[in-house]
Amino acid sequence: MKPIQVPYFPFMGAVTLAALSVGKFSETVSTTTALSVLLPVATVLYTLYYSWIYPFYVSPLRHIPTVPGFPLWGQFFTIITTECGVAARDWHAQYGTVVRYFFPFGSERLSVVDDDAIKQMTVRNPYNFPKPERARQWMIPILGEGVLLAEGHTHVVQRKALTPAFSITSIRSLMPVFWAKSLHMAKLWEDDMKAEGAKSKCFEVLEWLNRTTLDIIGKAGLGTDIDSLDNPETPLRDAYRRCFDFDLEARIINGLAAFTPLIRLLPARANRDIQIARNIILSRAQQIIQEKQKPGEAAEVARHKDIIGLIVKDNMTASKEDTLSLETMRNQVMTFLGAGHDTTATSVAWTLLMLAKHPDIQSKLREEVREKMPFLFDDATRNIEDTIEKADVDLLPYLEDVCKESLRYIPSIPMTVRKTIEDDTLAGYYIPGGTTVYLMANTINRLPMYWGDTADKFDPSRWKNLPETYTTNAFMTFLQGPRGCVGRKFAEVEMKTILCSLLSKFNFERDASVQDPEELKMWRLVLRPRDGVSLKVTPLAA
Repeated sequence: MKPIQVPYFPFMGAVTLAALSVGKFSETVSTTTALSVLLPVATVLYTLYYSWIYPFYVSPLRHIPTVPGFPLWGQFFTIITTECGVAARDWHAQYGTVVRYFFPFGSERLSVVDDDAIKQMTVRNPYNFPKPERARQWMIPILGEGVLLAEGHTHVVQRKALTPAFSITSIRSLMPVFWAKSLHMAKLWEDDMKAEGAKSKCFEVLEWLNRTTLDIIGKAGLGTDIDSLDNPETPLRDAYRRCFDFDLEARIINGLAAFTPLIRLLPARANRDIQIARNIILSRAQQIIQEKQKPGEAAEVARHKDIIGLIVKDNMTASKEDTLSLETMRNQVMTFLGAGHDTTATSVAWTLLMLAKHPDIQSKLREEVREKMPFLFDDATRNIEDTIEKADVDLLPYLEDVCKESLRYIPSIPMTVRKTIEDDTLAGYYIPGGTTVYLMANTINRLPMYWGDTADKFDPSRWKNLPETYTTNAFMTFLQGPRGCVGRKFAEVEMKTILCSLLSKFNFERDASVQDPEELKMWRLVLRPRDGVSLKVTPLAA
């Protein structure tokens, strides 16, 4: 039988009633005295039980290897002061493939890296491992309740509706948009340097990449021009800047908001920024869907190649149970906008940093691009539409390896959290319903048990000679199974296109005037560099 846990406030309510009863019926003890004695004693006993006795002597998880430490504060300080997922690498090296650790007040957490356990969570029984409601509510204001945050049958219906729009055929039809926006960013950099008469210039590339990928997801995903490359202060781009603010107040407020939604009621600037951002994003999402559903627009929608246009088109002929509501489609737009642009931009920024740190890899990759796509290196042919439409970034094997290695080395989404609905078994351990379990890509992607002694080295060549210990679940950047990223192929093709556009025009070096961005990783939905990624950019010799 599973032990019953009593929440703190109901427990203290019962103690208060007991104190009131003592005060009412006792001739020698007043209510005030009873409360002043029973409440502190009950608090100490409750804290002692759930912070020591329960986790070590009662909990059904007590047999799982546990990170040493006092459960009252657990490993919380280590977690909040280190890069997301790094501490867990050491824990798994010492204690095994399933590890228990603690958040404050004995709150139990599991980190899982076992191959079969990952398969159980992601493939065999994924809907028994939904996101905890608190985590969902933390992300919904910005990302909407689209396919990323939907659960159970709702997710099944949404995933089914979205899958055709993310097919390889659909994505290939959108590649001219990828090229147009990527080449335009490179042209703006070139124009900027020419205007200053500079032979090279340090650009904060993450901001530029965010604007590029926002424009791409706007046009290719939603069929609308956001135009943030030419208008960097456009409201939608400003909204996402507010969401990813890294100042101290924002970090504290948004960190606490993950534990209780009451934090959002505080009159803090960070809360106002989130509300302003949400209103802007929600309004634009509503506008996009309404435009595509106007009476008489069916013929126009049928010609749309953008993803949401295809979804609206399919929705018109879907069965009743598979039809998406207006609100659901609006949520998909919010998800595409938020999760669909920042993750790719961050991944490309990290890749450019790695190429700047490894000039030999950068040179080898550029030569492959030159061999396969020579037109990109000639200003006379670089923007010819017929040539661009025939260019296939999937035909560059070394580019594929570089992108996969970058996504392995620094996953933009470093972890995901799940909470069991029913009892389950992971790696031979009994896991009761209600258990919080973490799958940390930034842990799993760097484990020597899967990747060998070079797990912590950036080495694209590993993908041509993977160790025997490698499994599909060793690469968790996009997750696996039905909860895996539906937009994975979209992101991969977009990432490759941007890299080809930039590497065919510029050489990248470290900006020696700033601290290494790799030392300043911070998690806020994505694993971003605190101050962006500043790189020295030099046009290639003609």
